[in-house]
Amino acid sequence: MQSEPVMLSDVAREAGVSLATASKALNDRDDVAPATRERVLAVAAAMSFSPNPMARALGAKKTGTVGIVTSDLDGRFMIPILMGAENAFVTGELDVFLCDARGDDVREQHHIKALLGRRVDGIIIVGSSSNRRASLGQKLPVPVVYALAPSDDPSDLSLTPDENLGGRIAIEHLLALGRTRIAHISGDPTFAATQDRLAGARAALADAGLTFVGEPLLSEWSEQWGRDAAATVFDRHPEVDAIFAGSDQIARGVLDTARDYDKRVPDDVSIVGYDNWEVLSAGSRPGLTTVDSDLEQLGRRAAQHIFEAIDGAETAGVHTLPVKLVIRGSTIARR
Repeated sequence: MQSEPVMLSDVAREAGVSLATASKALNDRDDVAPATRERVLAVAAAMSFSPNPMARALGAKKTGTVGIVTSDLDGRFMIPILMGAENAFVTGELDVFLCDARGDDVREQHHIKALLGRRVDGIIIVGSSSNRRASLGQKLPVPVVYALAPSDDPSDLSLTPDENLGGRIAIEHLLALGRTRIAHISGDPTFAATQDRLAGARAALADAGLTFVGEPLLSEWSEQWGRDAAATVFDRHPEVDAIFAGSDQIARGVLDTARDYDKRVPDDVSIVGYDNWEVLSAGSRPGLTTVDSDLEQLGRRAAQHIFEAIDGAETAGVHTLPVKLVIRGSTIARR
């Protein structure tokens, strides 16, 4: 009788690593410690494992496919998340089905049923914002990871950027440059991202014994709002020396108004945006210093959790992932 093929999960278990780490080691990825790679390769050799049997083993009990359902297919958030997930999935020889729910709950349920009909091994639900969303429930037969928009059920696994940290590092950067008269202009106040970024920014100012110049101005995510709100700030508070904008779109509008008021950026006023939407941030004059939510990393982590859940690992709760500051000419002039 022919013996069962050795699965990647068998190698991972024997080597004492996660499924994702075993896959990376066997695919010679550089984000695995050399000692870990050697241990995995030694175990794989001892068990007579080769990468291709993984797909055959998955085929025996699984389909080697994962579904991604999004409501932001045309938006700027989905693309980096998808890129990160696909990069991770390639190392494990899994295929991806991408579905656009268009913000419609009925359409989303239709896609979920269709994916389950295809016997996908896991599902990633990608939101269009970091606002909480309704859970799909606990009765689905495959693991589910919520990316960007966390589930309202703590039993689910959700991954979202640390928006509070984003607000904090934006202000800490401005403070480090000697800016002390800082204003804040952001988007829709009903968005969790708006409030979390504001809370982080306030905390950083409080640590320095400061407060915002004037009350934060919150309205919509648009360049026009950035222009209008910046005019209000410059009229009411001509002493302002920095503006933290809640998005790159808003920051672009702030830049336009700064020019209208003959404010030199960054000499007279420094400007920080948010999102690192490169078509705006890198293309601005000057380039925008901005907070990058690192959504590609978010997608990779979501895919890795799917790998681990397929292999039997259980994780729950909302996990916030680090964000980072990308410094350009709107805060530090080129020499």
